[in-house]
Amino acid sequence: ITSFAKGDKKSLKVLLEKNLFNDFSKIIDERNKNELKYETTFIGLKSSKVVEFKKIENIYKVTVNFVSEIITCAKDQNNQIIHGNPDTIKTANDIWKFSKNMWSQDPTWYLVETSNK
Repeated sequence: ITSFAKGDKKSLKVLLEKNLFNDFSKIIDERNKNELKYETTFIGLKSSKVVEFKKIENIYKVTVNFVSEIITCAKDQNNQIIHGNPDTIKTANDIWKFSKNMWSQDPTWYLVETSNK
């Protein structure tokens, strides 16, 4: 969450499936082009629940519902707030889908999709 807000593509690349990384990169590039700065503070996780698990041949897929608390805002090039509030904690309810090739020696579960609930 914070790597995306910071526009840290290097950190995201090792955690995201290729198509999702490309989507995130486009959003980060557009923000940079428009000189927008996103600030996100992750307060904590209120709950997480596995809502689906699938095994398709050697690929495992798991869908998790995360409920977390975050502080988030966007600022323009003049440091003026254009979205969100840097002083308000909000609850985020997100669905994240992860995938892992169980034959791979790589222990990483890659994030392949995100959505709001």
